[in-house]
Amino acid sequence: MQTTGVLDTIEAEFADISDVAGITRTVLRLSVAVLLAGLIGWNRERFGNAAGLRTHMLVGLGSALFILVPQSSGMAISDLSRVLQGVIAGIGFLGAGAILKVGETEKIKGITTAASIWMTAAIGITAGMGREVLAIIATVLTLAILALLPRLEKVAAGKGNPPSDPD
Repeated sequence: MQTTGVLDTIEAEFADISDVAGITRTVLRLSVAVLLAGLIGWNRERFGNAAGLRTHMLVGLGSALFILVPQSSGMAISDLSRVLQGVIAGIGFLGAGAILKVGETEKIKGITTAASIWMTAAIGITAGMGREVLAIIATVLTLAILALLPRLEKVAAGKGNPPSDPD
């Protein structure tokens, strides 16, 4: 048995964890994606939506991971567009599962939650690409839209403050 060949193979498999700066960067990007996605998920869960904290955190983490793996494998940035297309299309299917037609009135429920899942994926991708500040700004804007606009819509309609999120 060739022990040198086996050791070289093991060393090659774990080469990506020998770089402390790289590990720190990866952990930071994944953590930012999970934290920001969790904030959006918490907002959705607060209002009893089907896709809540865990769903949003997993979408953010997965989206960041789908970007980090090709980047760390040396994939050219121009080829990442195919990865992005796959993530965006896949998230569309996940979001579609959150949309329901309620009763005979053809009232659609869950579109805002589907949009928040889509936005969470975008934020995860942004964090995964190392654009943490942009991901934070997008999260703040998303939370403002989810938290403030329902109130403004109710006030504009003359109904006062809403007790809960309409979606």
